[in-house]
Amino acid sequence: MTKMTGVQILFQALQEEGVTTIFGYPGGAVLDIYNELPKTDIKHILVRHEQGAVHAADAYARASGGVGVCLVTSGPGATNTVTGIASAYMDSVPVVVLTGQVPRHLIGNDAFQEVDIVGITRPCTKHNYLVTDIKDIARIIKEAFHIARSGRPGPVLIDLPKDLMTMTAEYKPLKAVSLRSYRPTYNPNLKQLDKVIKLIKSARKPMILAGGGVLLSKGSDALTAFAKKTNMPVAATLMGLGVFPTKSRLWLGMIGMHGTYRANMSSGECDLLIAIGVRFDDRVTGKIDVFAKKATIVHVDIDPTSIQKNVPVAIPVVGDCRITLELLNELLDKEDPATIHRQRRAWLDQIEEWKNTKPLAYEQKDEIKPQYVIEKLYELTKGDAIITTEVGQNQMWTAQYYNFDRPNCFITSGGLGVMGFGLPAAIGAQLARPDKLVVDIAGDGSIQMNIQEMATAVQYGLPIKVAILNNQYLGMVRQWQEMFYDKRYSHTDMQFAPDFVKLAEAYGAVGLRAVKPEEVEPVLKEGLFNKKTVIMDFQVEREEKVYPMVPAGAPITDMLLV
Repeated sequence: MTKMTGVQILFQALQEEGVTTIFGYPGGAVLDIYNELPKTDIKHILVRHEQGAVHAADAYARASGGVGVCLVTSGPGATNTVTGIASAYMDSVPVVVLTGQVPRHLIGNDAFQEVDIVGITRPCTKHNYLVTDIKDIARIIKEAFHIARSGRPGPVLIDLPKDLMTMTAEYKPLKAVSLRSYRPTYNPNLKQLDKVIKLIKSARKPMILAGGGVLLSKGSDALTAFAKKTNMPVAATLMGLGVFPTKSRLWLGMIGMHGTYRANMSSGECDLLIAIGVRFDDRVTGKIDVFAKKATIVHVDIDPTSIQKNVPVAIPVVGDCRITLELLNELLDKEDPATIHRQRRAWLDQIEEWKNTKPLAYEQKDEIKPQYVIEKLYELTKGDAIITTEVGQNQMWTAQYYNFDRPNCFITSGGLGVMGFGLPAAIGAQLARPDKLVVDIAGDGSIQMNIQEMATAVQYGLPIKVAILNNQYLGMVRQWQEMFYDKRYSHTDMQFAPDFVKLAEAYGAVGLRAVKPEEVEPVLKEGLFNKKTVIMDFQVEREEKVYPMVPAGAPITDMLLV
């Protein structure tokens, strides 16, 4: 065995986990780590704010299918990561956050830049560690990556006291991890699956609700096969978009507060709801005691604590989404598909009628409609791009009008809804997938939350594109104020804003602007095919609203359509 310093052990363990990229920001407590970093093969991306580091690591994980890693200093460096950690936790994203800590003998003494980051993040991490012995570093790194990527994925934080980094110890590589108290269930109970098959055979109005868990399990192909075998229509949550081909006649669209008319109505009329990899968020269910009231509900999820948590279900199935779907497909191969398909004809005709009478629609006139920008973006990219978003109206219009036909091409902050997510997320996605076009669809309010990360994108020559739907409002909040607060527009006017073209140029990026509908396509073409970092400022109709919309506390079948 070789004697190594704590920081050498740290990097050796990280490289054994396949880490090639770290997003970070240096500071006093991590100086020894940064001193060793150039001696490794790991690429470090210097962000401009620690929140951006976690968002970038989050998107890197989603786009690459691996684990994202970030490194920050103690105190404010650590606390600045909390929003990003909470977002990754709610969206079940595998991220490992390395935080510096003051030397062990100063912990608890209110030392300079000391905080109890383990205590602070305990509610929003899957697990976290304070390392107290140099001999534990390798083991803890191994465990952290195992916990982050297995079962229901999530963020893990490791707090590293500064004095441990310069101590020496013998390094012994670990081959495997065995945690007696942590054993995720991957294979479902087959007796439960037999019950599901019986329900499928008898149902007349079934539907599938697919969530982010299907994408995390790499179960999109199995889901598509399952839907075709059963002739069941498929709706998706916001986090599940990209899980099912949008051109299929079985596609219902997104469900929930801003879901399609046909998806929401189907949930109210179905007699069987098979929910896979979802957590029944309130934005999905609306008034929970009337959600899918006519349906027998089957809930498939790898996290047993998610089942029965928000919605009572008839058949709980604990297991990996992909494995469960593949087993269901095997069982369905023994059934007569013609009989199953015949039972769905009237139901699918009803759904087609809902689709044709109440489609997603807008009318493009003199001012630029934000929906038009997104439709043109989809047309020009042919859907072959990774799209990140900020949060607000821009996020919902993207979910509605950009047809996500591929898994892991839509990266957004779903559960926490973090403004400022999209730009650092675009950076992380671009680094994970340098072969792909990456576009952040933003609002003029949310883009300013982490606009400093433009410097990161330009420094590393990342050709990300930012499309700002600029209505000079905090648009979603303004929409609620108009509709439910008698048009009392309290502090949502954002007309005092930077010139985004000049701002782009100040960062060394390309700035473009469209103020008329006929300028949208030329600006998109120029921006998308430019090899530099680009901001495209689309000055859209100021008071355009997101429809459909379900008022807070109402059933999702009670939609406002205009």
